[in-house]
Parts: sequence; C-alpha cells; structure tokens
Amino acid sequence: MGGLHFGNLAKVRHIITYSLSPFEQKAFPHYFSKGIPNMWRRFSAQVLKVAPPFLLMYVTYSWGTQEHANNKRKIPSLFENDK
Repeated sequence: MGGLHFGNLAKVRHIITYSLSPFEQKAFPHYFSKGIPNMWRRFSAQVLKVAPPFLLMYVTYSWGTQEHANNKRKIPSLFENDK
C-alpha cells in the first residue's frame, strides 16, 4: 500500500468534499421551533390516508376473533338429553 493511511488510499480529482467538526455541529438545531410543527403538519396531512385502513382492519380482526370464539363454544341445547 505504499505507507498510505486508510483515509488517503486514492487520489480523486475534480471532487470537492467539505466536512465540519463534530464539536462544531449542533445536535438538534431548531428542534422545538421547526421540528415539532413540521412533524405535526406531516402527521395531519397523512392521518386521513393511513387511519381508515388501520381502523377497518382492527374492526375486522376484532370481529373475526369474537366470531371465532363464539363458534368454538358448545351450544347447551344440543346436549340436554345426554347423560
């Protein structure tokens, strides 16, 4: 490898890269002033597209499990004469 360090293995021409030190970056810039309102805007725009199918599937699943439980039960009137 010719004594090159891992980050400098190849020379690339005509590509400019910029970097910022992690100590100079802000971890959560504008989180409360822009992030939460943006999250609410995106949520409110998509909730009417996503919620009805989930609600329909929940109602269908709960009806199906209840109907399955009812169908598994024995009907007492069929076994009145057994002794």
